[in-house]
Amino acid sequence: MKNKQKAFAVLTELKQLYPSPECGLHWQGEPYRLLIMAILSAQCTDARVNLVSETLFKRFPTPKDMADAELSDIEKEIHSVGLYRSKARSLKECCSRLVEVYGGIVPSEMEELLTLRGVGRKVANLLRGDIFGLGGIVADTHCIRIAGRLGLAGGKDPLETERSLEKLIPKEEQSGFCHRIVHFGREICIARSPKCENCVLSGLCDYKKQNKG
Repeated sequence: MKNKQKAFAVLTELKQLYPSPECGLHWQGEPYRLLIMAILSAQCTDARVNLVSETLFKRFPTPKDMADAELSDIEKEIHSVGLYRSKARSLKECCSRLVEVYGGIVPSEMEELLTLRGVGRKVANLLRGDIFGLGGIVADTHCIRIAGRLGLAGGKDPLETERSLEKLIPKEEQSGFCHRIVHFGREICIARSPKCENCVLSGLCDYKKQNKG
């Protein structure tokens, strides 16, 4: 089976398994919220970010509020999030540029998003897909691992995974595909002990074929 056909089959199965995928971050349709929460989510669970955000956005409801805040005040609000000191600095500098250069409006272009501190390609693709409907492969650990096991990508490098999958998954399906992959990776295709016996993708999976015993 060619990779294009396999990708279509994988997407079809995942759509049946997760018909209404949603971002794990509760951003409430506000671009500023998703930007901040996505930066906070690095090496942190969505559940923790959602919890911290409840008070964070009450304290700093706009990009200007965050940009003008004392670094120590931001640190206090996100103290329970991993790497909180560096993330606090990223939030403040990101929002400063967002206000000064983009008038407080989250830009849609990849090149512009990458000029914001704390935003790499993974976050930028999430923003472009969820906010603007522009698609984008969010090459997080789940996506890299599962694409590698299925044989759709190399399974190690984020950019290689992104480049491979964007050729295989239609742009209008990319955001939904990535959200489905996250759910699938948490529930079935777990990093250390994948539940291959309960997997709807086992017939399409290179990892399963190589580990039959």
